[in-house]
Amino acid sequence: MKPVVLAGGSGSRLWPKSRAALPKQFLALTSDQTMLQDTLIRLSGTDASQPIVICNDAHRFLVAEQLRQMQGEHGGIILEPVGRNTAPAIALAALHATQNGEDPVLLILAADHLIKNKVAFHKAVAEANVLAVEGHLVTFGIVPDQPHTGYGYIKGGNAIGNGLKVEQFVEKPNLATAQEYVASGNYFWNSGMFMFKASAYLAELKKYAPDMLAICEKAIESESKDLDFIRIDPEIFATCPDDSIDYAVMEKTEHAAMIPLDAGWSDVGSWSSLWETADNKDANGNVVVGDAILEGVNNSYINAEERLISVVGLNDVVVVETKDAVMVAHKDKVQDIKNVVNKLKAEKRPEFQFHREVFRPWGSYDSIDNGKRFQVKRITVKPGEKLSVQMHHHRAEHWIVVSGTASVTIGETTQLVTENESVYIPIGEIHALENPGKIPLELIEVQSGAYLGEDDIVRFSDRYGRTESK
Repeated sequence: MKPVVLAGGSGSRLWPKSRAALPKQFLALTSDQTMLQDTLIRLSGTDASQPIVICNDAHRFLVAEQLRQMQGEHGGIILEPVGRNTAPAIALAALHATQNGEDPVLLILAADHLIKNKVAFHKAVAEANVLAVEGHLVTFGIVPDQPHTGYGYIKGGNAIGNGLKVEQFVEKPNLATAQEYVASGNYFWNSGMFMFKASAYLAELKKYAPDMLAICEKAIESESKDLDFIRIDPEIFATCPDDSIDYAVMEKTEHAAMIPLDAGWSDVGSWSSLWETADNKDANGNVVVGDAILEGVNNSYINAEERLISVVGLNDVVVVETKDAVMVAHKDKVQDIKNVVNKLKAEKRPEFQFHREVFRPWGSYDSIDNGKRFQVKRITVKPGEKLSVQMHHHRAEHWIVVSGTASVTIGETTQLVTENESVYIPIGEIHALENPGKIPLELIEVQSGAYLGEDDIVRFSDRYGRTESK
């Protein structure tokens, strides 16, 4: 069994924690590990082989770093140059997994789901594996505990092994219809998790979406390896239809089966779902993460990242604070956060894409202050890592080392700069920064100039293969 973890979602409904550059699957929202890491840890105890992870090209270093932190081996990180939904992504994984003549059973998992009961999950996976080996395309139907209107539903039919034949996939219902579904006992939430032989999926894709399969085959023909990453042809893949596995295959195939799953599952699709699934509610039904003082507050979710939050006399609210934004919403309206995100994107505000602290393969930087012609950042460089050799047209920079040792190259000169020492990089000077030491390098960078945007970078060389201006 080969797990395939889909890590390409945007998680816009969990703004301001989830941003375009750091979506929810890379955040620690339900445990001390990130949701991607929890998904992989959950596989421990099964007969799973090294997982394939599929992600957006822009998130490749986040995935690589989080896998490195787990010290676990993987079967490759497939990079999508553009998002084309789940059906093409799974096709890429299936084609990659069968390149050497093998035909593994693929366990398709989303990187951003919560499953509390690992034992029940393992049992369901084992039952699904039996059906998958027989040629069925298996989905996992969540046993509903309420008439939820935010999920699609699956209607179960006749028994097949330890599962059911899939009779029908239905769209997200209204409340009255959802109540009928739950009362009947024949309907299950659509989890978006699947299990099937790679060849079985490719055969059904060829039958129902041949154009999609042909494009994926051409895109992966010339795949190349880059560090831990598997790159496909971006121009060919960009022409691929955008479609989900549900629409492209599962709703059409005659081989769909379902294993019921009752394991404390949630797709963590909103802040209210984090409140619903939390086990640490206080006596008033509140969930508090971080530093908060509540007075007369009931059934609310409070998440404080940097500062003290005080909430008085409110019920059924969500309050989320980050370094650069605060979001307050009624629990019944949290789905509308996506409208705020769309406005941020339309106005090209940085809060749409980045947090104040931005992670890079070499470390991170935190924009701690800025003005009309200056910007101050706190930069952390991991031991042994190096920023690209670069130059700026519009800004000069001052670097002050706070801790650790920096190897600084300016023009043809390289020097060591240690704690309480500083160096100046004039406009237009080619320069580089490296941490040659064994501890993290911490420094303060003061930028000054007419334009301070992150796209004012001309790269001459980069050990991470980056050409984009970030």
